Amino acid sequence: MATMSPDLASDLGHLAERLRAATVHVRSRGPGGGSGVIWSPDGLIVTNAHVVRGPGATVEIDGRPYPAELVSRDDRRDLAVLQIEASNLPAVPIGDSDALRVGQVVIAAGNPLGMTGAVSTGIIHAIVPGRPSWVRADIRLLPGNSGGPLADARGHVIGINSMVAGGLGMAVPSNSVRRFLGGRVTLGITAQPVSIPVNGQPGIGLLILEATPGSAADAAGVSLGDVLVGVDGRSFHAPADVRDVDWRVPHELEVLRGGQTIRLVVTEVGQAAA
Repeated sequence: MATMSPDLASDLGHLAERLRAATVHVRSRGPGGGSGVIWSPDGLIVTNAHVVRGPGATVEIDGRPYPAELVSRDDRRDLAVLQIEASNLPAVPIGDSDALRVGQVVIAAGNPLGMTGAVSTGIIHAIVPGRPSWVRADIRLLPGNSGGPLADARGHVIGINSMVAGGLGMAVPSNSVRRFLGGRVTLGITAQPVSIPVNGQPGIGLLILEATPGSAADAAGVSLGDVLVGVDGRSFHAPADVRDVDWRVPHELEVLRGGQTIRLVVTEVGQAAA
């Protein structure tokens, strides 16, 4: 009998742990629940429309509940987007579903039948074109897996598990999710509030913990350790203030760096962290 090499087993184990960390419980009206994917570190969660049965839901991360606001949904594509008040969450990279090939190894994570962070592996069975299109995989899915991630062998999310048809798992392709998110543009940072003096008075700024490569913040020159004070003359007080800005148009950031105040112009936009 063939055995799995120790290196391959270790790689799959690490991949599974990263995927599980980015998979959340989603609970809405009625019994049961489903899963969701941390799409970006600032609390953007993607799941299935059929998992979210009302105007909001509760997202559980490591057993901690977060009230979630329904940002948008599309029943035809079976997608829903939730927002929670959190930062520095363990998002995983989002892959290119158009590059998938039949026979590729994939791994799914979710919370089936009340279990937390269960994983299963399989292969791509078919790419089903159409509107909507689907990734069909020979992979075991059970009630509660809905809304969880389907990832490739590099750990990049290439689909959102939705249902079982003919004994095969059906997932919404990651590029369909990107199109669904559409114009939602973020600055692309992970930050935490810190106390700072503003015009000689106690104030609050946002300490940059990470600027996502390729994001609007990265293009503007935002760096680890910078403190965002405001935008276009308006002060920041919480990470939610950053999300409320329309980053599809240019803005001027006020930043504290090394004790000096500098201004950075955001002229390039970036999609939600991928």
